[in-house]
Amino acid sequence: MRLPCGLWLWLSLLKVLQGQTPSPPTLPPPMQSFQGNQFQGEWFVLGLAGNSFRPEHRALLNPFTATFELSDDGRFEVWNAMTRGQHCDTWSYVLIPAAQPGQFTVDHGVGPGADREETQVVNSDYTQFALMLSRRHTSKLAILRISLLSRNWLLPPGTLDQFFCLSRAQGLSDDNIVFPDVTDWSPHASVC
Repeated sequence: MRLPCGLWLWLSLLKVLQGQTPSPPTLPPPMQSFQGNQFQGEWFVLGLAGNSFRPEHRALLNPFTATFELSDDGRFEVWNAMTRGQHCDTWSYVLIPAAQPGQFTVDHGVGPGADREETQVVNSDYTQFALMLSRRHTSKLAILRISLLSRNWLLPPGTLDQFFCLSRAQGLSDDNIVFPDVTDWSPHASVC
């Protein structure tokens, strides 16, 4: 029995497509004139987007800060602090400058064989907001994360739109976007 030509073509195409892995979206261009000395300081993390985030993770994200301190060799030491109940979770890492200004490799302080991670500042006005994009490569997958940073709790008009547009351009949906729960939280909490 002979298959009709259209069905044969469709089955062949399906077989070919099964063997292909989708390529990740291209990264946005780096900032044209990144100024590390203006970028350093404390930022509030107002939103995160990533391919590992799901709607059920929204309740787990508490407000947190990221403090960037620029060293003489162009590296940033980054400290994060998140309140969880009556205690403070902290973590840190180092951003090592890459070839392009505003692009970095991330040193988590873990030994050889650690996952490779690159991050870049996509956009910032230095005084109100910043958008950062990170890609971590594990042996099995690439983890994408976009951070919406602000110097205070008020974003300039259009910033949230930029965050959503950048997220969608990287293939993320609204289900991959989380915002911290600021219920009963004070930005001057004495815990951290």
